[in-house]
Amino acid sequence: MFLLFCRAYLLLLRADGYLIRSKFPALREWVHNTPRRTPLPGADATEAVCHAVDLAAVWYWKQVLCLQRSAATACLLRQCGVAARLVIGAQIIPLRAHAWVEVEGRIVNDKPYIAELYTVLDRC
Repeated sequence: MFLLFCRAYLLLLRADGYLIRSKFPALREWVHNTPRRTPLPGADATEAVCHAVDLAAVWYWKQVLCLQRSAATACLLRQCGVAARLVIGAQIIPLRAHAWVEVEGRIVNDKPYIAELYTVLDRC
């Protein structure tokens, strides 16, 4: 679990680097191009990865944004062999955007109904 926590923290740092420099297309490409590795037999990585990213976000040196957290979660899930997708959505009134991660169409790092509140802009 400690190794997963460290990997999650490093991915939060990397995602933060893209966001600090306003490199949103580069962040999307990073997530999109993260290869899905062969899954470990019998291991359910989804819950462990989401927990590790949540824990890393608690210990992160500043507030973690949903896009940063979701990008790190999607990349770490892919590295653990899970077919995860970063989803970015927006809502017009009030104007706001949000990001979450889906695995096989199921939201794994947010409330299950969050997709009903936002119009999906991109899945990668």
